[in-house]
Amino acid sequence: MSERKYTTDHEWILVEGDVGTVGISEHAQEQLGDIVFIELPDVGAELAQGAQASTVESVKAASEIYAPFSGKVVEVNEALSDEPSLVNSDALGKGWFFKMKISQPDELGKCMDEAAYQKFVDGLD
Repeated sequence: MSERKYTTDHEWILVEGDVGTVGISEHAQEQLGDIVFIELPDVGAELAQGAQASTVESVKAASEIYAPFSGKVVEVNEALSDEPSLVNSDALGKGWFFKMKISQPDELGKCMDEAAYQKFVDGLD
């Protein structure tokens, strides 16, 4: 079982083999409020760590989603095009954004485990 990792930009990553599934944290979706639109990256896009990968629009604001590691987009969650609210109802499950083939596994070392991320979020208040 893979352990979910988090970034300081509030993305989560679940690594299975050499593919990482990316979404946004519960904290991020709560801060955004009701999500009304998600622009997903193109399958086949090569993204560098920290590059803008996606955009989320909510009733409160628009926010960018960044690639938590370098790699190639191999799949996007098409369900979000019709039902972006999946992120609000299941941010850590059905509300995932995209999957990337990891080209630089060492970049994942910059990510936090759940306990460290929770401490980071608690420090934001």
